[in-house]
Amino acid sequence: MNDAASDPLAAFRQVNVLGTERLSRQAVVAGVKRLVFLSSVKVHGEKTQTKRPFKVDDPLAPVDPYAISKAEAEHGLLKLAEETGLEVVIIRPPLVYGPGVKANFRLLMKWVQRGIPLPLGAVHNKRSFVALDNLVSFIIHCIDHPRAANELFLISDGEDISTTELLEKMARAFGKRSFLLPVPVGLMTFVVGLLGKRDVAERLFGSLQVDSFKAWTLLGWTPVVSMDEGLVASRKGAPVRSAGPTG
Repeated sequence: MNDAASDPLAAFRQVNVLGTERLSRQAVVAGVKRLVFLSSVKVHGEKTQTKRPFKVDDPLAPVDPYAISKAEAEHGLLKLAEETGLEVVIIRPPLVYGPGVKANFRLLMKWVQRGIPLPLGAVHNKRSFVALDNLVSFIIHCIDHPRAANELFLISDGEDISTTELLEKMARAFGKRSFLLPVPVGLMTFVVGLLGKRDVAERLFGSLQVDSFKAWTLLGWTPVVSMDEGLVASRKGAPVRSAGPTG
């Protein structure tokens, strides 16, 4: 988003693909046994159909340069694992929120904190999110869990919500009233499209869900904080708790 590079794909490949390859090969030389790689749900695509979340074995369909580079990095890591015996764990999170969150999520938080009326009171999409505490907890869980070796995981808070519900949760977390006007999504999509912001419309009105069932059942992991707690941490600028492994 707002990428100023003349060739975004080349720029992302330089870091996400080449950088990952160099680091992982150096890890093998150094005797590292396991590498945990943070990828992105975007390797599966930009959106899901309501009530049909992405599953970890769904085909990859990256769209933008960032997602393409992440998919290529995954491919390189899995190939290296076959060649060297390095254990690789790949985690594909959705949007991560918490202290220091940026971009659209931060902008929504500011609007809610300032009590600005928003035309987002009738959005019925479904999106997955993961609190920073929960993501860190899961990463720690994957470091030495014997069943995590050479596995791929989708991870979330387990609370898929609409944009309307997200804003209402933010308001409660911040001790504010929500001012949400029930403007039809079709009308807003049309207006945002005229402004050349279709990517923003997709994030506000589209669905993007992940199925974390594998993480829960294979590793016995459960989120360490609720979404409400994670949003409070985002407001305060500090983690809710020390996100150690859970069983």
